[in-house]
Amino acid sequence: MEQNVNSDVLDKLTKVCICKGITRAAIKTAIKNGAQTVKEVQKVTGAGGGACKGKRCTEKIQKLLSEFKIG
Repeated sequence: MEQNVNSDVLDKLTKVCICKGITRAAIKTAIKNGAQTVKEVQKVTGAGGGACKGKRCTEKIQKLLSEFKIG
């Protein structure tokens, strides 16, 4: 139980999209709610819309998609 709590806290603190301040928790929520591609995650969360246009976060989003995709 404690591991899940720690993981949840880290997800809320860890920024995937630094430019827009989008957290790992927000990305995971988008995936759980049906986003299946990087573009879908970006559309739902706003990630990739900052100054770097996704150069820093696209790879991180892709990794989260492969790790947490449902089904």
